[in-house]
Amino acid sequence: MVRFQLPVLSEIHPPKPLFYNSNSETLRRCVSLLSSVSSPNQLLQIHAQLIVSGHHRNSYITDKIVQFCTSDSLRKKHSIDLINHGRYAVKLSGNLETFSWNNVIRAYATSHFDSQREALSVFLDMRRLGVGPNEHTFPFLFKACASLLGLNEGRQIHGDVVKHGFLSNVYVQNTLIHLYGSCKKVLDSYKVFDEMTYRTVVSWNSIISANVECSWFYDSVELFVKMRDSGFEPDETTMVIVLSACAELGNLSLGKWIHSQVLEKGMVVNCQLGTALVDMYGKCGDVNYANLVFNRMVYRNVWTWSAMILGFAQHGAARYALDLFKEMRNYSIKPNHVTFLGVLCACSHAGLVEDGKRYFEEMEQVHGIKPMMVHFGAMVDILGRAGRLQEAYAFVMNMPIEADGIVWRALLSACSIHDVNDYSRVGEKVRQRLIELEPKRSGNFVMLANNYSEVGLWEKAADLRSRMRERGLKKIAGESCLELGGSIFRFFSGDSSSIHCADIFLLLNTLNLHAKMIKYG
Repeated sequence: MVRFQLPVLSEIHPPKPLFYNSNSETLRRCVSLLSSVSSPNQLLQIHAQLIVSGHHRNSYITDKIVQFCTSDSLRKKHSIDLINHGRYAVKLSGNLETFSWNNVIRAYATSHFDSQREALSVFLDMRRLGVGPNEHTFPFLFKACASLLGLNEGRQIHGDVVKHGFLSNVYVQNTLIHLYGSCKKVLDSYKVFDEMTYRTVVSWNSIISANVECSWFYDSVELFVKMRDSGFEPDETTMVIVLSACAELGNLSLGKWIHSQVLEKGMVVNCQLGTALVDMYGKCGDVNYANLVFNRMVYRNVWTWSAMILGFAQHGAARYALDLFKEMRNYSIKPNHVTFLGVLCACSHAGLVEDGKRYFEEMEQVHGIKPMMVHFGAMVDILGRAGRLQEAYAFVMNMPIEADGIVWRALLSACSIHDVNDYSRVGEKVRQRLIELEPKRSGNFVMLANNYSEVGLWEKAADLRSRMRERGLKKIAGESCLELGGSIFRFFSGDSSSIHCADIFLLLNTLNLHAKMIKYG
């Protein structure tokens, strides 16, 4: 995810100098105290005195109070109530200065209290009072909409940007690209990007990130190349985004080349970049190199540990994954949902059913992490791989949320490789549920038909294929990829359009003949 370089409001639009005519001793004393206030309680006492004395509408006073309430350092220590008080102060004062309102919007939009929707509410309040927005209002609003995946709200604010003539502002454009990318509207992101008359590195990072968000991974890599050709030097954020694309593509050669560019440009492998490298090497299958990068990192956060644990787990090194999880806790790092996904995957591959059940319970009971669908799916996989089909089925039926198709397919896959009798009891229920849940997914019908064929239920398999034809469902062609010489070659089942197809078939026939000669020779 792109970390946008938003403007610092206090540097762009500093509050106006004190401009009151009153000689009130109370006002002088409060202004003096506001300059040295160090705690929320002190601020509340001073603000109360200002309200009682009728000086709370002074714009300078309001700015000082709002700046204190929205200070980044204080927001990390205190509750959302501090931001709420800043909002109360600016509304009570009737302040028509955009600066104070922007500060409150920024605080809500960037808060870790899940208060992004409040940023939109503050924007409505300021508009009702006739306070006009400026170019520094909208970037934080778009950031809030992106966090909420609020496409409709974002489009309305986009219209307000056009109305006020701020669409050509680069900060506004960058965050607008980010919004549309977060909401999976990559074509809208491109429209904003293509209309930009001035671009920054952040602009390129935003459009590359939008492509990654929408799973347009090849396009994101092409944009990275185009960015360099356009004379822009990528920064650490660029590399993090492109590495995530390499990880999803499974393109180890490209990932290594990006890593070489990081080293060649002398970039500091900070925590974010190091984590992206660990994740890329882990997902691309080079677990040893992922571990090498991991061990060389000076500072590692929970995401770094989680990426390494998941990398070990997904490639069969279950013991290494679980040992690393124990080591992580020795460093007093609190695990998150990704950490436990890696731990559960490790237990599944190692056949550690009881350990998996214990870790699953610890998630919520010990660490307060509510299991997501992927965790339930991993638990079904643990039970299913161990052949405990009845228990796995009961687990799915007792889930606090309705299981999705992935969970049911995991259970069906387990049914197909274990006892036939269990398959006839549990598998039939799973099959029925899967068809009801996803009646138009052709892959389900193909999988079910194959499972019926494997256990000798030919009539049922034929019936499923007949139902596919009646519903107009077609089997999706199988696809495989081959990396050779730094290039990715994609092959589709039944596709003979490749110019090298004849040579490939000739080679396959030769290998087939050679295998027969060895077998019967």
